[in-house]
Amino acid sequence: MTEPTVADTRRLNSKPQELTDAYGPPSNFLEIDVYDPQTIGVGRSRFTTYEVRMRTNLPIFKLKESCVRRRYSDFEWLKNELERDSKIVVPTLPGKALKRQLPFRADEGIFEESFIEERRAGLEQFINRIAGHPLAQNERCLHMFLQEESIDRNYIPGKV
Repeated sequence: MTEPTVADTRRLNSKPQELTDAYGPPSNFLEIDVYDPQTIGVGRSRFTTYEVRMRTNLPIFKLKESCVRRRYSDFEWLKNELERDSKIVVPTLPGKALKRQLPFRADEGIFEESFIEERRAGLEQFINRIAGHPLAQNERCLHMFLQEESIDRNYIPGKV
């Protein structure tokens, strides 16, 4: 008769953690902030831009730090490109706020500070959810959006 097997419950030998391990840079990180909204123009040609700052050590990105200005329509472009060319489920953008764009409003509409801040937070959540997706990180449109000063809307879609 065979004896029952007893599981080995000894601890694994692990090396002690060094100070540089504990406080060094994380192994992989991707940080994207949307901040500093600026409203430009007057009348019907008025719009708000946001600074999109990215820091990463992921090897897929050619630049480890970048900072670009984008407007809401650029975020819409990115969403549409990803929906058309990739296999990922793209999160929703904060709404267009059509009622806020009606003429003869008593307030500033889409240029009101509280609305701009709410939209900024929504755009930041949107871009972080997309950029954190491993399949989206391979898309040329995401790299262009995050790292190039101007978006070439005639680019050839594809992988990086």
